Amino acid sequence: MYGPPVDLSFKDLTSATGALMEVPRNGQRNLKINSEGKYLSRSLRLCYNSISDLIGLEYVCEHFLAQPWNIGWLDLSFNKITCINTVLCRLRELRVLYLHGNAIWELSEVNNLKELPCLHNITLHGNAIGSSKNYRKHVIFTLPQLKMLDFTAVTRDERLLANICPDVSKHGKATK
Repeated sequence: MYGPPVDLSFKDLTSATGALMEVPRNGQRNLKINSEGKYLSRSLRLCYNSISDLIGLEYVCEHFLAQPWNIGWLDLSFNKITCINTVLCRLRELRVLYLHGNAIWELSEVNNLKELPCLHNITLHGNAIGSSKNYRKHVIFTLPQLKMLDFTAVTRDERLLANICPDVSKHGKATK
């Protein structure tokens, strides 16, 4: 869908900006590069690292991608991310966002993604918020354009229920 991703997974990064010093992994298909040495890809993998926040993510996108603000697929799964930084909202074309397997405790963090009109697929399972009461309902209510949540289709009934009974927790803190 988006061509091969720029793959910075398994690099033992502790910050998003740490990727600036790395060379992407070679995948099965070679990435094309423009005359400026930037990758012609709309996909970025930063999964399986130890990234705790997304500060500087915009610099990583600008460093590696020929069209950084047209990124459509971003994999940040299996890191140590605790907050959903609003820097993601600058990625207006983002359609797929993997955040599963992180350390997000506040269900209200999902609210930071409201400004992503094209976001159709998100994963958040494996975070503490997954055990929050009304987790799925809150995410569907907050991001009504979603088609998939945690690799499961959002049904018409779920969407209706989320809109009819938006009594989702405003605090949404997960319990230990």
